[in-house]
Amino acid sequence: MAHYINPGGNLNLTPAPTKQAAAGNYLDFTADGNGWAQQYVPDLMEKEAEVFGNRTVSGFLAQVGAEEAMASDQVVWSEQGRLHLSHAAKVKTGADGLINMLVTDHGIRKGDTVVVSTTGLTLKGYVSAVGINAVAGSGNDKLGITVLPYTAANLAAIFTNNDDVNVFVYGSEYQKGTEGRGDVIAPKFKSYTNKPIILKDKYEISGSDASAIGWVEVSGEEGQNGYLWYLKASGDTKARFADYCEMSLLEAEKYDGGTALNAHNADITGTEGLFAAITDRGNITTQVSAMDDFDTILKEFDKQGAIEENMMFVNRTQALNIDDMLSDQSGSGAAYGVFNNDVDMALNLGFSGFRRGSYDFYKTDWKYLNDVATRGGVLDSAAGSASDEAGGILGVIVPAGVSSVYDQGLGRNLKRPFLHVRYRASGLESRKMKTWTTGSVGAVTSDIDAMEMHFLSERCLVVQGANNFMLIKGDSGIA
Repeated sequence: MAHYINPGGNLNLTPAPTKQAAAGNYLDFTADGNGWAQQYVPDLMEKEAEVFGNRTVSGFLAQVGAEEAMASDQVVWSEQGRLHLSHAAKVKTGADGLINMLVTDHGIRKGDTVVVSTTGLTLKGYVSAVGINAVAGSGNDKLGITVLPYTAANLAAIFTNNDDVNVFVYGSEYQKGTEGRGDVIAPKFKSYTNKPIILKDKYEISGSDASAIGWVEVSGEEGQNGYLWYLKASGDTKARFADYCEMSLLEAEKYDGGTALNAHNADITGTEGLFAAITDRGNITTQVSAMDDFDTILKEFDKQGAIEENMMFVNRTQALNIDDMLSDQSGSGAAYGVFNNDVDMALNLGFSGFRRGSYDFYKTDWKYLNDVATRGGVLDSAAGSASDEAGGILGVIVPAGVSSVYDQGLGRNLKRPFLHVRYRASGLESRKMKTWTTGSVGAVTSDIDAMEMHFLSERCLVVQGANNFMLIKGDSGIA
């Protein structure tokens, strides 16, 4: 006769709940009305199933950037201006075809020869006067220049009042025996600043729970394993904090002076992340689905720094679009050179690198844009569902190599990657990634019967030459 043991009516079969080791962390024999008095012992699969693979999304900055220490509350860098003079302007009809510049201190001088262009029209002229007839009602910051065309009677007869034009200097011309230049052009640069933000996280477990063994053998991204659940929780906290350190430098925004944040958190200033920097100082394009779309990007890069090697970090939608675009070219034999002229290799439609014009591009999937818990789950469509087609970020094009920049802190030009992380460090204190443990578990540092693991970092991102970066967005993401 089988021997049964019946539980008492108030017998507590549920582990004591804590913040870390919840009841769901243990096998529940009471489910489905069974209880500990059930007849059969379960076949315990003690290894935790890793159903999401590697859950971390960091690694982007490690591939395209560098890390460097700083000892100040902000980082200041200067970027050189363009070498040649080119300005947007408006035409003001009048005597001799006066053109009023729309920028302060444009640098165009008397005697310069210029190209004036607008839609469907380009002509060349001679600058006979500078600094006259400022735009009415706008003050004297919009200085006028008089341009005398070489091949037309008068600019006023060609342009209409307030026409938008572009003017750039291509040289100069002087008569025999005349004086030289009266003015000189001093080189200009633009200074940019960014400040580090402090990130914090914490994990805590009581001394009793730290010494309790669980039923499930855990594993995690940090290499932790065993039957102690706090190993899993602490490892996940550290991995999540490492992701936050990178995600903050991608998504961060500077405080713009709005009243809501100022009223509640006057000391919170934010920092400029990658997406904000490109949106402010870089280029934005819609998703690339055809070679014509890609050629438009190349033409824009020609206008900027023309960096030959670029990295493309894209989501799944954009990656497939590029694969389809390149596979269409391969069908005509146009791109077989990528495969060492082996036609059979074109059957592998997962393109990782290609060359177009004088540019090399290396494409890789960016998990951050695909993961449903991060950018892959952004609700950016009109219907309110996760859709990268609406206006979300599909990818980013980052120039490879280094740029020369003037560091105002050091007082000299330095070669640095276009993208790099600055973290606070000086002497014995480095705030790149700080981790410390307090409490009475393990090494006793306080009278608290718990172990507290603290995580801290203070960092910011420096995006140099943002004009060489390209943000790829959904069609409705561009105004």
